[in-house]
Amino acid sequence: MTPYLKKFLSINWILLALMLALAIFGIVAVYSATVVRDDSLTFWRKQAEWIFFGALTFFVVSLIDYRWIRWGALPIYLVSILLLILTKLKGKTVNGARSWLDLGPLHFQPAQVAVIAGILVLALFLSQFRNLHPMIKLLFCGAIVGAPCLLILLQPDLGEVIIWVPTVLALLFIAGIPLRYMIVIVLFALLALPVAYFFVLKPYQQQRITGFLNLSSDPRGANWDITQSLNAMGSGGWSGKGFMSHDTLLSMGVFKTAGHTDYIFTAIGEQWGFLGGVALLSAFTLLIFTGLFIAFRSSDDLGLLIAVGIVALIFTHIFQNVGMTIAMLPITGVPLPLVSYGGSFALVIMFGLGIINSVWVHRKVLP
Repeated sequence: MTPYLKKFLSINWILLALMLALAIFGIVAVYSATVVRDDSLTFWRKQAEWIFFGALTFFVVSLIDYRWIRWGALPIYLVSILLLILTKLKGKTVNGARSWLDLGPLHFQPAQVAVIAGILVLALFLSQFRNLHPMIKLLFCGAIVGAPCLLILLQPDLGEVIIWVPTVLALLFIAGIPLRYMIVIVLFALLALPVAYFFVLKPYQQQRITGFLNLSSDPRGANWDITQSLNAMGSGGWSGKGFMSHDTLLSMGVFKTAGHTDYIFTAIGEQWGFLGGVALLSAFTLLIFTGLFIAFRSSDDLGLLIAVGIVALIFTHIFQNVGMTIAMLPITGVPLPLVSYGGSFALVIMFGLGIINSVWVHRKVLP
């Protein structure tokens, strides 16, 4: 039996099954959310193509020892920084943010690549320099995170910046940074919020926050989207209206452009109801716990930190996307992993899950 066949047979089949189940359900959800559009076939077919390439990426990355990150993390990180700079100079503006980049047939958000690259570099640094003083570690981590965050803020893309916070905190916690230092970081972040609100955020972003704090203030203006999102999910009831039934969502002005992306969970709630939403979140919960189980079975600190960082990234995306559609969080435009329409994002997530699987496959191999 060849080494690669042995590796293939030793992959984590639960992780694979959950990833594919969520991805296939995402294709179905995208189809149902775009069926009212004349170009509906384009979306689910493109999503299916990206999922296919994402699955191939997952298998390839799974079979390669994740310790390649020791030499590959920094180049990927530097490339992501260059892509962010290029996006600022020549990027495409969507929904008020210059966050998209066109490179031939590729149309993607470099901020999503930068987060994965940042996780790899942070994991490498924290695993290689565990004995440094915590303050020195924090300074280096701040520099690693600060550069891409600043470039993303300049777009401005608040949602992707927020993704960094819990992800970095999870890595610092697992790396053994004392709790008192992390509390100080959180306090400084809270103190910086008013400054960011008045001097960094655009007017439409400020309206999203003020609307979130007072949902009844402008139900036909700034709060129209979230109000209709709540109405749509509420109309789904216990078991939903049925597949491709979304008459409530049709009243949303943004549904035809965002019902398959930012508001995919809303579409699922209306069609499959409370039970459908719980089933989806249960699958995500199993995926997260499987990732954490793999992380703590890693043979070294590098594998542990990488897996925890990617799991934190996925969890934060889920929490933000679902939270904004049910009015628990302000609207940030963050997609739902593997389910929202977005080929490059699905590819990034499946690449990350492939690294987690590589940690599992190579857990018995000495570093």
